[in-house]
Amino acid sequence: MDIIQKFIQKAQANPARLVYPEAADPRILEAVVKVRDLGIARPILIGNESAILTVAGELGLALAGIEIIDSKTDERLETYSQTYAHKRELREAIAKKLVRKPLSFGGMMVSTGAADGMVAGVATATSIVIQTATLTVGFQAGLATPSSFFIMIIPEFKGKQDKLFIFADSAVNIQPNAQQLAEIAIASGTNAKALLGFDPKIAFLSFSTQGSANHPDADKVLEALEIAKKIKPQFDMDGEFQLDAAIIPEVAAKKVRESAVAGQANVLIFPDLNAGNIGYKLVQYLAKAKAIGPILQGFARPVNDMSRGASVDDLIAVSAITSVQAKG
Repeated sequence: MDIIQKFIQKAQANPARLVYPEAADPRILEAVVKVRDLGIARPILIGNESAILTVAGELGLALAGIEIIDSKTDERLETYSQTYAHKRELREAIAKKLVRKPLSFGGMMVSTGAADGMVAGVATATSIVIQTATLTVGFQAGLATPSSFFIMIIPEFKGKQDKLFIFADSAVNIQPNAQQLAEIAIASGTNAKALLGFDPKIAFLSFSTQGSANHPDADKVLEALEIAKKIKPQFDMDGEFQLDAAIIPEVAAKKVRESAVAGQANVLIFPDLNAGNIGYKLVQYLAKAKAIGPILQGFARPVNDMSRGASVDDLIAVSAITSVQAKG
């Protein structure tokens, strides 16, 4: 079964309440109608109701059963503004100007539990989505780094069946320090378990395998590993590894002392965005792998960012993933 279909089925079993703050975009409206009809989530549109209904009417879409909220007039605006002002040490009047924007209002809904997750980005820059989620939703306990991952489906890995990997961070953090790299690993391992259902075996990647080269870049990876072990000692994590030592048992047997991860890694933590972005695209195009993402992580509750060129099918897929993240 296609992995997106698996996410859809899992979401259908326990649909989340998802906020869509770019509600007048035709792609959003087409997607939420399908999300509603498939039972993937309970969509909540944020925006001017008249404008939303006009666009829906032009598309011939019926929005029955889909909640529409105008962030400028909703009765929760005052409470959300006060909460935001207190958290950010702002004047309430300034907070109100920010919170009345659909993206910020949606973030506050997620933060307060009025919604379980948010899907945005079709009309908003990624940096704004991440910044808004940071200021409204905040981070998972013990984390302070927003990041991203790709689910990579490698066809006939080593001549056998398809294999799933998580690649992180391949879209957000350009030069993460050791603390940030550790947090990326913890968030990625958490999502591997929640979304894909497997026990994460997390490899911190480098050009060096356990001291085979001496350089500050390799030292950063080792430091990140030690920090990550303190944050989440339950996870199997090891490094620093060259890629082959991380995923090929025969190579690991030659290069690595006893390890629960070497040769078996399914979560790959790249040392910087150069490596992560180039790595996933090499695998996507040269190995004909399927890349699902980028999916945001690290937030206290799920917020996902879409490309501004996203299709309706992309939105449905990410809605299913967000719903599963929210209920995982």
